[in-house]
Amino acid sequence: MKMSGKAGSALPVECPSCGGRLAVGRLSCPACGTGVDGSFQLPPLARISRRDQEFVVAFVKASGSLKEMASLLGVSYPTVRGRLDEIIGNLTRAEEEVHHD
Repeated sequence: MKMSGKAGSALPVECPSCGGRLAVGRLSCPACGTGVDGSFQLPPLARISRRDQEFVVAFVKASGSLKEMASLLGVSYPTVRGRLDEIIGNLTRAEEEVHHD
């Protein structure tokens, strides 16, 4: 089954048919049209959910301050700490998947 996404759409990480992890099959240069075909694994950060990725971006922009994240999100410090622990677990599992693929 061949599917294509439109430019700017979220990167799919799961197969729409079976739910398995997707691998990148082609990279291309929009400037010159050169293409590289193969089977490339997504890095761990690309394997976590969009929601987790957005948290990580905000966390980095907040210089890793849980206090600032709590303020930005309007939640308590322990809530942010719990969310970060959850994301750390998700990243750890994504790294393990990369090593087992």
